[in-house]
Amino acid sequence: MPALYLAHGIVWTAAGPQLRLASPNGTPEGIPVRVGTRLGFHVLDPQVFCLGSHRVQSADERTHVPCRLQAPAERGYQCVNCFLNDDLRFLHDSHRSGRAPEGLLLYLAQPHWLYVATFANGASKVGTAANIRKSLRLAEQGAVVARYVAKTRDGRVVRVLEDMVSGSTELTQAVRGAAKYAGLLTPLPVDDLERINASHAATVRKLLPAAHLEGFDVVDEQWPLPQLAAPVLADGIRRSYPSNFDSGDHGLTVQGILGSVAAAQLTEGGPHFLADLGRLKGRRIELGDFVSELPAMQEQLF
Repeated sequence: MPALYLAHGIVWTAAGPQLRLASPNGTPEGIPVRVGTRLGFHVLDPQVFCLGSHRVQSADERTHVPCRLQAPAERGYQCVNCFLNDDLRFLHDSHRSGRAPEGLLLYLAQPHWLYVATFANGASKVGTAANIRKSLRLAEQGAVVARYVAKTRDGRVVRVLEDMVSGSTELTQAVRGAAKYAGLLTPLPVDDLERINASHAATVRKLLPAAHLEGFDVVDEQWPLPQLAAPVLADGIRRSYPSNFDSGDHGLTVQGILGSVAAAQLTEGGPHFLADLGRLKGRRIELGDFVSELPAMQEQLF
């Protein structure tokens, strides 16, 4: 029987990154993504499907609810029904609306961190991370350099600060995944990224006291870049993976990963490519000993 799954994308855990999957009955599974991991799969359908919803019980407990309709995605990676039943949809507006399910309020009650992250092209953003995922949040985002600039007593305070910073500086609250990937193909020198990030972080730290808000401390703490990111950032010829993840057969051996972008080889001893595994999110795939189907113009590389 073929091993069929719905891909939920790359998730960073305490044990490292993994390609999160769900079986047809919704049972969660995962493939650890390490140096030497071989990923072979066939994409069954160009359609992006709903990934379900979440029920939040506490700061460190949540339940994933598979989409009972197995419907195509309509809002991001959800159908409308799952979006309306997802506790996490209240997350980014609860500090303004005051509305959130009880379990999410418990999640928001834990300490949170405000950070400034800089990506490979120099684009920078302000963001937040719950204490329980302080470092993993930035690893998942695909930052190259990042600094924590405040520690807050809860998720409400940190989001008030985030809104103030994005409203008073050039820092946004999001950087598109496509821009992060494009930046890794033509990255700025790490020293330049360090200077950019340090400058933005210093600006934010000077700004924060103007919030006149209780419940936070200004901090200056650098985030450690995961070792797995080194092959993605290594000098050399940088090639984009030559096929899309919306159809066809794919076989890659991972050499490193930053966020959802892997440095990978298609054949032993072959050239390295950068492949955004995040583009598998919401796709139905079959796992197996598949080999990448390359455009004819790429064959000369092998």
